[in-house]
Amino acid sequence: MKTNLTLFAQIIQTLCRNSFSALTKKHQTDKHNKGIDSWTHLITMLFCQFSKLNSLRDVTNGLKSASGNLNHLGLKISPSKSSLSYQNQNREWQLFQDYYFKLLHKLTSIAQFRQTRFRIKSKILLLDSTTISLCLNLFDWARYRKKKGAIKLHTLLDFDGCLPVYINLSDGKLNDAKAAKEIILPADSVVVADRAYVDFENLYRWHRGKSHFVVRLKKSVKFLRLKDRELPENRHQHILVDEFIELEDAKTFNKYPKKLRRVVVWDEVNQQTIELITNQFTWTANTISDLYKARWEIEQFFKDIKQLLKIKSFLGTSPNAVLIQIWTAMITILIIKYLKASATYGWCMSNLVAFLRLNLLVKFDLNKLLDNPFKQDTKPIPISVHVQGKLFEWGD
Repeated sequence: MKTNLTLFAQIIQTLCRNSFSALTKKHQTDKHNKGIDSWTHLITMLFCQFSKLNSLRDVTNGLKSASGNLNHLGLKISPSKSSLSYQNQNREWQLFQDYYFKLLHKLTSIAQFRQTRFRIKSKILLLDSTTISLCLNLFDWARYRKKKGAIKLHTLLDFDGCLPVYINLSDGKLNDAKAAKEIILPADSVVVADRAYVDFENLYRWHRGKSHFVVRLKKSVKFLRLKDRELPENRHQHILVDEFIELEDAKTFNKYPKKLRRVVVWDEVNQQTIELITNQFTWTANTISDLYKARWEIEQFFKDIKQLLKIKSFLGTSPNAVLIQIWTAMITILIIKYLKASATYGWCMSNLVAFLRLNLLVKFDLNKLLDNPFKQDTKPIPISVHVQGKLFEWGD
């Protein structure tokens, strides 16, 4: 990287502009364009995410402060507040969604995101949702309760890299199990979810698609015990039960007419038992337990995007503007995780985001900054020949 470029300009170089241009032609988002083009729109929203600015005025004025370096970003002019507001409301949000998946494919093929925590070959997917509260007076389309607005972000996270492979935005009232019916899992993958996703009709659909699941069982589900499995004697003492079961209620049995595996584990932290069901019969009970424990990664992902990015407050009030801001946030977290994976220094996510945010328009080599951010100057400071005189001279 050249040191005459700002950190933000060097970060933008990780993007593939040719892919974005192809998607722009596909969606025709620059056809009859009278304001800022799609690339300028993308860079401006990424600047908003990296700097976490609070308003349209702050975003546009922030880019104007880098006016001498706009050409390094591929921009001709800094967008005005009205142009940015108009494009957030009218430009297709699907452009940014498609570009996220294009960039995900590119960066994951370069960086090493693979986690070696599990020896299983199946792709591990984590399923959950998070609610984002909105002001009902401004976002009247996102009615959640009588005096409260909210949207729900249904997310399927790839355990390798902890990055979304599926996102669906809905109103806050949509049930998690109902939203999961739209998800098609790849064959031989395993999805890990909480008890909100116990829908036996949908679980059986995943089973017929040759996918596996590990889901926490609801206390209200009735079942029949078919066969006990042998428990380990000298290790994994947190495994309490490992057995085959069959659903007892006729309605639920018709929805899932196959046997299931039930694993009960002891949660030492919360001092409680956790009941898990799965259609995977060959893995050890400890593997099933560890898979459910890995579900915490998606909770950490939601925490990161809410605390580190601009996703709890929005620059526009229309559904289109909200979706654009969410997908540019996903592009931002993808870039940050790529930089973190590429660096030799062991960055914490929050420290890396704060470090980049404070130095966004500073001209410094990005690679050196990522690999050795706190390098000490080994050269001794020379002692000046000019010694400061005494303030007071006391006589004899």
